[in-house]
Amino acid sequence: MEWGEVRAHLNAHRHELGHIASRLYPEVPRVEGTALLTRPEWLPGAPIPLESVRLHWDPRPSEPAVADPDDGLPEGYRTYADAMAALAPPKVFEDRPSYRLLDAHLTTNEPELTLGPSHYFAGLNVGEAVAHELAADPHATRLPLRERVGDPCDLSRRTVLPAITTVTVTRSGSYVLHWRDPAKVVHAGGLHQVMPVGVFQPLGTASAANSDLDLWRCMVREFSEELLGSDEDYRPDFDQDAWPFHQALDRARQEGRLTVHCLGMGVDPLTLALDILTVAVFDDATFDGLFGAMVKVNAEGRVTRAAFDGTVPEPMQPAGAAALRLAWRGRGALRLA
Repeated sequence: MEWGEVRAHLNAHRHELGHIASRLYPEVPRVEGTALLTRPEWLPGAPIPLESVRLHWDPRPSEPAVADPDDGLPEGYRTYADAMAALAPPKVFEDRPSYRLLDAHLTTNEPELTLGPSHYFAGLNVGEAVAHELAADPHATRLPLRERVGDPCDLSRRTVLPAITTVTVTRSGSYVLHWRDPAKVVHAGGLHQVMPVGVFQPLGTASAANSDLDLWRCMVREFSEELLGSDEDYRPDFDQDAWPFHQALDRARQEGRLTVHCLGMGVDPLTLALDILTVAVFDDATFDGLFGAMVKVNAEGRVTRAAFDGTVPEPMQPAGAAALRLAWRGRGALRLA
């Protein structure tokens, strides 16, 4: 198949290809029986209050072992992102500043993540390329690029750009469910997912990355963009701390009407994308007040509500399935029992 045909096949068969990719890592631990790959130090025994997770900044991280591979690219293209931009661009496709995950320990008394500067295409150029390689020949006995990357949970092998995957659940027992439209997104098109989900990125330019190193601030923007359909292009003079929506969510947390916890993290076996798994639990009145105008369709797909009852809809992205199962397991600590 030509490159474009393989790309189309990848987008149409991510669920099946994900199962094939999962079988390539028989010795790697999974999250709660899902396909999401993990390490023991990435999975706390119980939900961690988000404010307990400390973030450290490394402004000059070492270069990854594998970066911007040209394996399988059409002639004339240097990176996978270059080929996508020209031959198969999704609706949302920008090389924005992003945080690179360098180290993670979530099972200690002081859970912490170490991050450094990067950009969106640096992660895509490896992650989508290894998925493309598998899609080109799902029965191949050798996958040279995937073999060069090696351990999918080794953060030094490639540029790992964490996404924040959030189960948004109400105390009455429903959560927000997303179907990701493959015509609109790069990652996990055609699959269900919890929401909001977004790559951990700073607000504004790369030079401001260190000053915006905050999981919660990124999550607030994703709540507005994904659940309310707001624009993700913020004005240069945008002051998030003065934003009424941010202030309302902060007040809800301070008053106990909203709790936010970290559940762990893991790696998608197909694309090697890493997700920090979180859960946001809203009192019903607070959720209705903030999201009464929740969209039915956003820039990345279709938005619905589902029962939080321990089940996982299919087909679902591994990170979403893992987050749902961890939230269900921890429902007592989250006061959802």
